[in-house]
Amino acid sequence: MNRKYSVIVFDLGNVLIPFDYKIMTNRLNKVSPGLGETFLAEYKNNYHIHRSYESGAMTDHQFIDKMLKILGHKIDSETFCRFFSEIFRVNQNVAELLPQLKKRYKLILLSNTNSIHKKYGWEKFDFLKHFDHLVLSHEVGAVKPDEKIYHAVETVSGFPPQLHLFIDDVKEYCDSAIKFGWDAINFISYENLFLELQQKEVF
Repeated sequence: MNRKYSVIVFDLGNVLIPFDYKIMTNRLNKVSPGLGETFLAEYKNNYHIHRSYESGAMTDHQFIDKMLKILGHKIDSETFCRFFSEIFRVNQNVAELLPQLKKRYKLILLSNTNSIHKKYGWEKFDFLKHFDHLVLSHEVGAVKPDEKIYHAVETVSGFPPQLHLFIDDVKEYCDSAIKFGWDAINFISYENLFLELQQKEVF
């Protein structure tokens, strides 16, 4: 049987690992009432800092320094890294698809992420062992939907664009993948993903 794809590319956040910043907010509020809401508002209002950090343009030290200033230095850097990163859980249904897919396809993880989230948050998760490569924004110097990060996947996969199937919860990132010659599934739920994988004859 001829396969339509050779590579399946998974996003990380909200596909394999849903996250909830309310966990961090609640922990900060225990340090000082209202600190969590104040931090989250400032963080969202200065999203360019987050984006710069994810793209590798800002060091850990620079990012942490900016975040601690927002927090009025009410916690130290180690505590910040833990609070900032202990917000993830595993989407078990999606993770359990990986060993099945691994039998027939090369698997690549493609994520807009940062080294603090990786070290303190998600690199301990067991499902990562199923991936052939991790393409991470802060390591390749580009974020989705930049064309460069999709090409970085093609470089490590060794396959042409049309043999890649991308799964991401952000429609804009899926649309960009399609523009660059891939196929894509906009992740909504496990049930929808499974149905679309069947329709695309991935299984």
